[in-house]
Amino acid sequence: MLELLTRGGVMMIPIGLCSVMALAIVLERFWTLRRNRVIPPRAIQQVELMVRHGDLNGAQSYCRKSRTAFGAIVLSGLKNAGERRGVIKEGLEEAGRQEIIQLERYLNFLGTIAQITPLLGLLGTVIGMITVFSVVSDVGVGNPTVLAGGISEALTTTAAGLFVAIPSLALYRYFNRVIDRYVVELEQFALMIVEHIKSGH
Repeated sequence: MLELLTRGGVMMIPIGLCSVMALAIVLERFWTLRRNRVIPPRAIQQVELMVRHGDLNGAQSYCRKSRTAFGAIVLSGLKNAGERRGVIKEGLEEAGRQEIIQLERYLNFLGTIAQITPLLGLLGTVIGMITVFSVVSDVGVGNPTVLAGGISEALTTTAAGLFVAIPSLALYRYFNRVIDRYVVELEQFALMIVEHIKSGH
């Protein structure tokens, strides 16, 4: 593997750095976007129970302490419980936008890595082919081993770039789907809480 990396030339350095950064982002997002950290089932049960018993202050306090996207969004609805439905929904949407920013943290960078690594690989291949043709101009095509070896080295960077880009792109799309699903669930629960509060007044 080390021989393969060194054979790809100088463009293997940025591709290697991209792979390390992509791996770090993926591991961090898998940890951060766990369901228990975003929408803890116990928190849903506790808040719903408090609201049904009219303990809005207790529900607000619980949401503050939870330090989750769920807590932040529902807290917005609870704070505006005395306002009109339109005002409450605007507050929920604003809180939702703020939480989405946090949930999508680093994902744009992961998407960028997925886009640029094939280009870095292609650039490495172009540089490698230029080197191959320089060798051909010096020694001719009488030695196919030299020519084949040079082309193999040139194509290594393209393979490496795609090797990093494909899983990065797949995981970028996966994380975005997970976030979209979380946001829908959070909005539905927050609106359900608001409707319950309003029906109790």
